[in-house]
Order: sequence, then C-alpha cells, then structure tokens
Amino acid sequence: MEETLEEHTKSLAAPIIFIIVFVFQLSDKFLSHMKTKASMSKKDAQLRDEIKQLLKEAAALSEPSTFAQSAKLRRMATAKEKELAKSQESSSKEIKVSFSLYEKILMISKVVIYLTMIMWFWRIPVASISKELVQPFGRFLSWKTGGSFSNNVIMVGVIPWLILSTRVGKYLCNKVLK
Repeated sequence: MEETLEEHTKSLAAPIIFIIVFVFQLSDKFLSHMKTKASMSKKDAQLRDEIKQLLKEAAALSEPSTFAQSAKLRRMATAKEKELAKSQESSSKEIKVSFSLYEKILMISKVVIYLTMIMWFWRIPVASISKELVQPFGRFLSWKTGGSFSNNVIMVGVIPWLILSTRVGKYLCNKVLK
C-alpha cells in the first residue's frame, strides 16, 4: 500500500499536465496579444497623432475672435476620425481572417490533447494531496479515481486537475503577459 502511495507521489503526471495546459494558455494569450498589436498600424497611429494635434490647436483657439479657425480645425479632426474608423474597420476584417485559422488550430489541438489526457489518465490518480489541505473539496478532487488510499490522502483525478490547471494557468498568464 505504501509503495503505491510513494509511486503516485513521485509521479510526474500532474506537473506535466500543468505545463501542457500552461503552454496552451500562453500561446492563446500570445496569439491575442499579436492580434491586437497587428491591428495598430503605423498609419492609424499617425492619424491619431494628427487628430490629437488638431484638437489641441482647436482648444488653444478658444477666443471669440478665433472661433472660425477653431471650428475649422475641429471639423478637420472629425473628418480624420471618420477616416481612422474606416481604416480600423477594414484592417480589423483582414486581421480577423488571418488570425482565425491560428485560433481554430489552437482550439482543435487543445481539445484533442485534453481528451487524450482524460482518456489516458481515466480512473488513475494524477496527484495526491493531504486531506487537511482540501478538506471541503476532497470528493470533488477525487472524482473518478476510486477514492483515497488512506484516510489522510486524497487522490486527485485528471478532470479536476485539468480544471484547476486551466484556472491557475490563466491567472499566471494574465500576471506574466499584461
């Protein structure tokens, strides 16, 4: 009995599953970051700078004698804002088409890998945790593993471990890639 317990505690299944899930989370976050970075073109940045400059000049001309010049600058800024909106709309369509293939490939590979891990570790404990650490969640964590080996140890199943790894991976990705 203690040999099997030591065998499960020395198992590398839990860290490997976590690393795989974390890599998927990182790649998803990286893909969304690249998508937003690609949407900001140099032309759009230049238009934004021009709009800011025009609005700043219009605000400087706030006296009644320079009202006409101020209104003209504001109209020019509005026209440039419309041009910027059209540019962003057309570029967002192009970006959406180009990144949708990568997103689909990532999602399909995620599903295939997760299902493979579930089938591979079905009814096999992935990790063991002290019962005191997970007191109210013991039954949930040991779901489909056959329970615990002793009264003090809870065996963690693959499905709860995947759920936990996904949540922790998302949290870490948000902290790593802001």
